Amino acid sequence: MKITRITVFQTDLPLEHPYWLSGGRLKFECLDATLVKIETDAGLTGWGEGTPWGHTYVPAHGPGIRAGIETMAPFILGLDPRKLLDIERAMDLALPGHLYAKSPIDMACWDIAGQAAGLPIADLMGGGSRTPRPIASSVGAKTVEETREVMDRYRKRGYIAHSVKIGGNVTRDIARIRDVEAHRTENEIILYDVNRGWTRQQALQVMSATEDLNVMFEQPGETLDDIAAISHKHAAPVSVDESLVTLQDATRIARDGLAEVFGIKLNRVGGLTKAARMRDVALAHGIDMFVMATGGSVLADTEALHLAATIPDYNCHAVWACQDMLTVDIAGGRGPRNQNGHLHLPETPGLGVHPDEEALGNPVAVYS
Repeated sequence: MKITRITVFQTDLPLEHPYWLSGGRLKFECLDATLVKIETDAGLTGWGEGTPWGHTYVPAHGPGIRAGIETMAPFILGLDPRKLLDIERAMDLALPGHLYAKSPIDMACWDIAGQAAGLPIADLMGGGSRTPRPIASSVGAKTVEETREVMDRYRKRGYIAHSVKIGGNVTRDIARIRDVEAHRTENEIILYDVNRGWTRQQALQVMSATEDLNVMFEQPGETLDDIAAISHKHAAPVSVDESLVTLQDATRIARDGLAEVFGIKLNRVGGLTKAARMRDVALAHGIDMFVMATGGSVLADTEALHLAATIPDYNCHAVWACQDMLTVDIAGGRGPRNQNGHLHLPETPGLGVHPDEEALGNPVAVYS
């Protein structure tokens, strides 16, 4: 089997509500999605998606994905998409770094490999749990009152897991955390996501002021060095996501005890092939996980669900999915959807969901 054609589509995914990151530091209203269709001489077709969270959040942006695919396409045409390591090495040789540009290619190849084997991706990766995974909301709001309103909106949709955005203002952050904890319902999973919005002293102020609540913080500093510098000065459990990009990051976090949880974002780390190694590092060191699409449609959510299903139930806290935040649906209701706040693994071979191609418009590039 050989890759014969790569078709690239660009589509906008408007958000249902304006989204404020880190207490209003960044605002997002629309996501720039790249959809990739890979065709083979065996008649199998795979789909991948790369949707960064805007252009200003991290060093990943929609135009960069499309430029990266243009660079890599000549190196992967003619390869067997089932040989994921060959595809990975070809991309890494053609374009060092730029992992976010490689993720949709990796995803589409896993889709084809699963179809060829007659297995869902999770089973092809070694075995997928059928335990439904809680969906984590993403609560981007500027005030305590708005945070409460957004969380109540997700609770009405059945959500029991929430990623509450904080950062940038110590007094406001402490008040937001205490208010959320005062209204926390039984068995809820709540992660306070700083998104790198604190200095070291701000992190210690908030963590010390909320120590009695025993809450978890995600990315409480800009870098791993920042997180390391304060790790021995507080008692709060920590999750790392923005600073978890490469396998070297994962091994350093595990070796130095910098976090109790990995937040694995598939687009950021380069796709399932690379993310699976991070999963194994985490499991080997007793580190739990959240699995997340960086953003995007049900395709990206489904990819995250497949990886989450390969993690033992007690090590996987939740899957962050973006589909409920969007005003458009490029897959016509197909694929894993919110069922009482959970996603259920599809039994269809491969990814388990493909987009409506006509809804994507004309391709922006075709390579053959």
